[in-house]
Amino acid sequence: MNIALWLERAGKSHGDRPAVGSGDQVLHDYAAFAQRTARLAGALRNRFHLNPGDRVVIAAKNCPEYLEILYAIWHAGLAAVPANAKLHPAELGFILEHSGARACFASSGLDEDLAPHAPKTLEQLVTIGSANYDSLLQADAIEAEPRDQDDLAWLFYTSGTTGRPKGAMLTHRVLSAMSHAYIAEVDQIAPGDPILHAAPMSHGSGLYIMAHVMRLGVNVVPQSGGFEPEEIFLSLRRWPRLSMFGAPTMVKRLVDSAHDGPVENFRTIVWGGAPMYVEDALRALDRFGPRLAQIYGQGESPMTITNLSKGDIANREHPRWLEKLASAGRPYACLNVIVADNKDRALPAGESGEILCRGDVVMPGYWQNPEANAASMRGGWLHTGDVGAFDADGYLTLKDRSKDVIISGGSNIYPREVEEVLLKHDKVREVSVIGRPDREWGEVVVAYIVGDAPANELDALCLRSIARFKRPKDYVFIGALPKNNYGKILKTELRTSDAARSQK
Repeated sequence: MNIALWLERAGKSHGDRPAVGSGDQVLHDYAAFAQRTARLAGALRNRFHLNPGDRVVIAAKNCPEYLEILYAIWHAGLAAVPANAKLHPAELGFILEHSGARACFASSGLDEDLAPHAPKTLEQLVTIGSANYDSLLQADAIEAEPRDQDDLAWLFYTSGTTGRPKGAMLTHRVLSAMSHAYIAEVDQIAPGDPILHAAPMSHGSGLYIMAHVMRLGVNVVPQSGGFEPEEIFLSLRRWPRLSMFGAPTMVKRLVDSAHDGPVENFRTIVWGGAPMYVEDALRALDRFGPRLAQIYGQGESPMTITNLSKGDIANREHPRWLEKLASAGRPYACLNVIVADNKDRALPAGESGEILCRGDVVMPGYWQNPEANAASMRGGWLHTGDVGAFDADGYLTLKDRSKDVIISGGSNIYPREVEEVLLKHDKVREVSVIGRPDREWGEVVVAYIVGDAPANELDALCLRSIARFKRPKDYVFIGALPKNNYGKILKTELRTSDAARSQK
């Protein structure tokens, strides 16, 4: 089943209901939203001559047009490739090439930066909001293309330990299961309920678009297109029963903000992407009341492995309330989750091991990457690379991340891709990148360098090669990196010494 049918049906049955908001205004009702989508889909098929299954990249900042582009891609039977607009143009170029995309929609400004890195296989680069874009909306509308539930819908690029991103294949089945799970266990949506997309629509926030369309909700894009605490508090006055998704650092900024608004108009504030300090969760609960929920997931099982419900977070009377608050919650009903040993055998409560999961919400594999599939989907289980332990009540606590991923402000940063850039400097002999705990961002990137390269040159090198948010915030120059007998760098030892150094 094509997930775009949810919108097509809504346009016919409840066309006069609000569907898309911008700032404090209703921009489109469901009839207009569905019609614009069907016309844009017609242009993709009949003007661009794209075929079912072709990939289309969206390299854009949050904007109302993002919604109609995403649904037009599905309506036309194509696969969407939403890409993080904060990536370096060269990184976006890799995604364009690796996905084999024939068309790309890009924000104004980003289109010019992206063009020099576009592969020859890219046939169309459309600037959102341009006259060309507007002309596409004048095309003849088409009916939604029939799709099988196992056809590719969303190619979710997530960084890999090799330094190159991997494309997690999210099918129509995966997106449907994820949306039903969200409504059932995280955030009950009634017709007319809004969600504010203050976090990137290319990732976490965008994955909740479909559930709100299914339930006739309103997808609202802030006027700024991003996260501004003052704007969010003002939105509460216009949009009662408002939900939003954000990284812990975003929730913390809302808590710390001097701005205020009718917080009772929050329906749900969902945090994910990284654990939240218990102290910060308590402060958020004090300010916003019983409106907080936590999710744990990965791009490979989008937003859906475990969840800590609003009831669990607010239940101060439970004898183990603080322990639950420190956990990632319980597994969703739509998948199996185990903590396993190195032979993929389930471990009992209290013992730590790798977190494995399987179910309809888990990807079938990575795009054109059989080696990664063999490693990550071994035995039919998604091997998350995260280490955790269940307690006796079935709540999962995250212990560590075996893949060494750094999560800063909700964004995943893999050390090796930063290390590879730094090693291009001729005065860097060795390097190891780790995450340093940070109260504001969760973690910040720290590079330990063996060599005598000037820090400003390393900064410039990073800014030419990777996204700004991946750039190290601190360079520490040392004589030698800690290693074991086999020459492997001991990142655990490095983190321990870095913690001691930071406390001085």
